Amino acid sequence: MEHSKPDINMNDQHGSLQTGDLSEHSIAALQQARETSTPVCIRGGGSKQHLIGRNCDFTMLDVSEHTGIVDYQPQELVITARAGTPLVDILAILDAEGQTLSFEPPLFNGIATLGGTLACNLSGPARPWNGSIRDMVLGVQLINGKCERLNFGGKVIKNVAGYDVSRLQAGALGTLGVLCEVSLKVLPRAEKTVTLCYDMSAQEAVRHMNQRAGQPKPLSGAFWLNGQLHLRLSGAASAVDSTVVQWGGDILESGDILWEQLREMTLPFFKDTGALWRFSVQSSAKVRLDFGTTLIDWCGAQRWVHGEHPGEALQQAAVEAGGHVSLFQGGDRNTEVRSPLTSVEQGLQQRLKKSFDPDGILNPGRLYSWL
Repeated sequence: MEHSKPDINMNDQHGSLQTGDLSEHSIAALQQARETSTPVCIRGGGSKQHLIGRNCDFTMLDVSEHTGIVDYQPQELVITARAGTPLVDILAILDAEGQTLSFEPPLFNGIATLGGTLACNLSGPARPWNGSIRDMVLGVQLINGKCERLNFGGKVIKNVAGYDVSRLQAGALGTLGVLCEVSLKVLPRAEKTVTLCYDMSAQEAVRHMNQRAGQPKPLSGAFWLNGQLHLRLSGAASAVDSTVVQWGGDILESGDILWEQLREMTLPFFKDTGALWRFSVQSSAKVRLDFGTTLIDWCGAQRWVHGEHPGEALQQAAVEAGGHVSLFQGGDRNTEVRSPLTSVEQGLQQRLKKSFDPDGILNPGRLYSWL
């Protein structure tokens, strides 16, 4: 008879990660903020404080010590951790069981936390194939602006009627609540990974990426920069080897390092300290050459552009490409940094904010000036 591995008891095997429940401290801090009408800026590891959203210079609510793996069930492919837990700690636990976070989040020098990654909805190069963190969230526990500790979702994937509040936290930038715990679906690590390189123009690369993505092959990454297309294959060794033979191209021996640099945004392209714009568009959209050097990722669906370009021109380009644009880093973060919403979308956002944070004390203005 085959004996299955028991679920991991975090109290027994990882006691050092069990301490750090500061939810009561957060509730007390929010109660005081609410009573004094004091806006708070939620901060975990601080790795994304000056990324993605607008400037948020209010009283700091530090949740970086709210850490610990609460529960891990390898057989069920589910892990639950406190929001301040560094991703590197979570990945170390998963790696011991041959599993990983399939959405490949950036670690930002090891200080990126689970809660911050969900709040910013950040995913890495594998996102088009493995899904985003939003797709992997099963449940959350949070403290809303009324100082109520609320639980949403659970530890299994299921259909939800109405708002899926757990996934609603993805990209909310902490405007709906202070995350306490997050339950995620995890996946087995790939058996083998190979990176293929090709010399071609940006427009040729977009066509090539989309053609390859339409084939039933173990593609797990596709990006173009400076005349070179890189395709990553991950999965069963037999499937990867077979695809390498069929697709050809040059094999990059240091491929893992390249994808890590892309994920962590440490490629030379990202060294520019000026404004960095992120386009989320149709993967097959034509490449705009008038914005300067572009890094094309996610099989064409994510495009990075540097420079102090007129916002109107960027917004128009995004609309023409079937998507939207946002200021990711640098630039003027005191103005709007995201594509404008329709009146209907804006109304929905405001009603959600009012429901979760009626006094407007949680990261006000971080997403939009009016939120």
